[in-house]
Amino acid sequence: MKTRNEVKKLSIIGAGESGVGAALLGKQQGYEVFISDGGKIRDPFRRELEGLGIPFEEGGHSLDRITNADLLVKSPGIPEKTEVMYQVRRSGIQVISEIELAYRYAENTRIIAVTGSNGKSTTTALTCHMLKTAGWSAACVGNIGYSFARQVAVSPVPCYVVEVSSFQLDDIDRFHPNVAILLNITTDHLDRYDQNMEHYIASKFKIAHNQTGQDYFIYCRDDARITGHLKSNPVASKSLAFTIMEPLNEGGFVDKNKIHIHVNHEKFTMSIYDLALKGKHNLYNSMAAGIAARTMDIRKDKIRESLATFQGLRHRLEFVATIRGVDFINDSKATNVNSVWFALESMEKPVVLIMGGVDKGNDYSMISDLVRQKVKAIVCLGSDNHKIHEAFGGIVEHMMDTSGARDAVRAAYHFAAKGDVVLLSPACASFDLFKNFEDRGDQFGEAVKGL
Repeated sequence: MKTRNEVKKLSIIGAGESGVGAALLGKQQGYEVFISDGGKIRDPFRRELEGLGIPFEEGGHSLDRITNADLLVKSPGIPEKTEVMYQVRRSGIQVISEIELAYRYAENTRIIAVTGSNGKSTTTALTCHMLKTAGWSAACVGNIGYSFARQVAVSPVPCYVVEVSSFQLDDIDRFHPNVAILLNITTDHLDRYDQNMEHYIASKFKIAHNQTGQDYFIYCRDDARITGHLKSNPVASKSLAFTIMEPLNEGGFVDKNKIHIHVNHEKFTMSIYDLALKGKHNLYNSMAAGIAARTMDIRKDKIRESLATFQGLRHRLEFVATIRGVDFINDSKATNVNSVWFALESMEKPVVLIMGGVDKGNDYSMISDLVRQKVKAIVCLGSDNHKIHEAFGGIVEHMMDTSGARDAVRAAYHFAAKGDVVLLSPACASFDLFKNFEDRGDQFGEAVKGL
């Protein structure tokens, strides 16, 4: 590990939360830091960099200055196939992710890392809630809240629950979680992996790459891609599975409307009707978090209390309001088709579905059956909705195009009747009409309140 009197140069590409967090930690650890962003740096981050005296550039990349460094941190949103990354790789400079940098300076801590195509944020927040309920000083970091690097620099804690994406895992070196959770692997972000599913799967499994026999790897046994990869690529850590299909001697399972968690010769059971989070997908999330908690020796009564009291995340199946008998649910974080499948699967009332945005190569056929069973109308919210019309025009009687949250909410309310649900679950990115999925969800909420 570098010491403070070894002044070395650190370059960072990307000046969002991840990049600025890395810059803050790098400066704290004695690096000479330079940060470069190909676009416009958001004002709060710009002011922070200026206040810290960290040099930066925006609107382009000075390759000579970027590569004149001992180490480079690449923010997860930077695709590998950009010209700047091509030149960086040619230069031979070591490239790491922000979570790798944070790990190198997170001393004497326990780390639980959570990845998967869906459910990461919920499982991360639930696991952290369990730790805090049990009296741990813990922080949720990564793709949820502060970056890992910022937390290490500003407010270090004994335990971190880190939500990590495949993009962050691509550039790890020593990152070593004591507990690794792999929830699921579905087709997502394949454009970053040459449309090669095996490359994406291998990226997800890097979460366990540096684990040893003293660590835990928690995974979904019902995911064929995960179990298939494990058969030919076993992990070194102790594996604990969770499933809704059959009882297990160790791990987590659902049987007779109860979740069961068996870890280290201790058994925990709880009725699924007492769980705060509803829906089949949340059975998986609850089991994964519960298993992680037991590996940390959290008492069963604290796990039970946590599972019963946890409040869900904003923009993830978030209840907004009931207006004249119609429920409005904000699931703006559902940016792929698999997330929409989980959302629809958990709905018990007729649904008016608001969906659309920047399509990421979606295959809508995987939700056709659920749409046929549960959706009475679709309101499209995006600049180009032709794929949604092609997929569901013959299934759903009522479809309408809108170009803003206010119009979408009004149209959905028109189609809804007392006892229905209006569900914003877009299956797409938000960047055509909104700043991000949070902005999309916030505008949806404001439009609902304006009815």
